[in-house]
Formats: sequence, structure tokens, C-alpha cells
Amino acid sequence: MEWFCGLDVGMDESAICVVDDKGAVALQTTVVTDPDAIKTALKPYLARLRRLGHEAGALSPWLHPELLKLGLPAVCLETLHVRAALNAQRNKTDKTDALGIAHIMRTGWFRKAHIKSEACYRLRLLLTHRRNLKRKFLDLENAVRHSLKAFGIRLNRVGRGGFAQAVR
Repeated sequence: MEWFCGLDVGMDESAICVVDDKGAVALQTTVVTDPDAIKTALKPYLARLRRLGHEAGALSPWLHPELLKLGLPAVCLETLHVRAALNAQRNKTDKTDALGIAHIMRTGWFRKAHIKSEACYRLRLLLTHRRNLKRKFLDLENAVRHSLKAFGIRLNRVGRGGFAQAVR
């Protein structure tokens, strides 16, 4: 008998559902969102666990590689595809979402989402923060220019290098 697992990942807690190859529910529980806690909850099923699916989200860049490091057969699922499959559910809870994801894993009707490398995420974060800091700097510079106009001081043709001296 093979087992299929669905995870509904939340910031604090994750719902886990394990079904067999016939679709019968073997486990429904909630654990702390931590790879070790998830593996501990799945311990009785690890020998024949075929797939473990979780939806792509904010925690995926961290959680997915950690699950793979622990030897779990994790699959990150495309969000739009999962949402379309789970839309038919009447009751929308973490528990039922985990059950739906487990059935998606069992049937094989899923699309994998690509998880980028940690280096890629670090570079992207650095570029995003640089862009945000640059925007804030320009906003502050323009606010100072505007404030000085009230006193008749116009800093029209002052570049970035001479801005501080011109304001003083």
C-alpha cells in the first residue's frame, strides 16, 4: 500500500492529511510549521510515502528544500491549479484543503511549481531592498527641495553630489 500526503502550510501551523492509494484517510492532524515536526508526524508512513504535496506560497522557498533534505518526496504545487481543483469544496478549512491536496497527490493531477535556489532569492531580495532604499532617498530629497521652496530657496540644478552642501 502506498501513501500520499497533502500539506496546507500556514505561518504557525500546517494541516497534514495522509491518504492511501484507494483514497481512504489514514491521518489528519495539525503540527507546527517546521520540517522536523512534519517528518515526525509522518513517521509511520515514511517507508511507503509516494508523494507529499504542498501549495506554492511565501514559505515555499524555505520549506520545500528543507523537506527534501529530510528525505521526504516533496512536490511544490502550482497555486492556480490547486485553487481550481479545491474550488468545488463546500467547506474551506485547512483540514479540508490538506485532504484535497492529498487526493491531488494520489491522482497525479498536478503541476509542479519551480522553486528557485536560495542564492537567487537572496539576490532578488538585495535588489528589491536597494530599489526601495533608492526610492525612499529620492522621496526624502524631493521633500527637502519642496520644503525649502517655502523659504524662497530653489535647488533647481543641484545634482546628487552637491545636494547636501547646497541645502546647508
